Amino acid sequence: MESIITYFETIPSAHRSFILVGGITFFWLLEGILPLQSFMYKKWRHALPNLFFTFTTVVINFLLAFLLLKTSDWTVVNNFGIINWLPQMPLWLYVIIGVMLLDFFGAYLAHFTEHKVKPFWMVHLVHHTDHNVDTTTANRHHPLESVIRFVFTLAGVFIVGAPMGVVMLYQSLSLVATQFGHANIKLPKRVDEVISYFLVSPDMHKVHHHYVLPYTDSNYGNIFSVWDRLFGTFMKLDRDSIVYGVDTFPDEVENASIKGLLKQPFHKYRKPTTKT
Repeated sequence: MESIITYFETIPSAHRSFILVGGITFFWLLEGILPLQSFMYKKWRHALPNLFFTFTTVVINFLLAFLLLKTSDWTVVNNFGIINWLPQMPLWLYVIIGVMLLDFFGAYLAHFTEHKVKPFWMVHLVHHTDHNVDTTTANRHHPLESVIRFVFTLAGVFIVGAPMGVVMLYQSLSLVATQFGHANIKLPKRVDEVISYFLVSPDMHKVHHHYVLPYTDSNYGNIFSVWDRLFGTFMKLDRDSIVYGVDTFPDEVENASIKGLLKQPFHKYRKPTTKT
């Protein structure tokens, strides 16, 4: 475990890029072997806006990364943060708790807030208006959302007191987890269900992409499913019943346009429909 943390403390940018590109490539190929839905779309054309927003997310996180480093270093030097106040424990447990807490603040809490605060929801809408969810949807985030999520992650690093090795490990796991959760793959239902007891599985996350409430406001987790189960936001829906998108923004042409998506957060708020 010590060697893993040492590696992630100084992980080269090329290795982080490999995780991003390698993950998309792996799940992209797997989607062709075990497809959940046979989308009637041109895969590359669909991927173009998603990859554009993936690129903007990478750029924004790269430009702001020094803030993570400075914050993490400060917490370590000053022995500040939740995991630094806990009793002494084995390194492996320290790392697991650190990653889980970062997942809560940086992913679950950020995601929950984006659904509950109207201006944030309008920004997050870009992610939800994909009518053909696959692994490229994972980082389909408006640049403003990339900033919002970074702020939550930064706050998480500060509150948790995570050293940089744990932060980089968390971000790498988070990246692969979101690619996995969005991937258009069909695992055996029992396998998917067992995975969902511990981790966010594809079927579990797809419920979140159903086009109407209350399903849209559920299953916010990214790596660990425990947060949804603990806070009562876990929901089930048969994967064959899921319809992707958002009912109040149904224009598939606009929702596939980079220009249209960049302007989407500035539309007038439209109240989502609740399915009874």
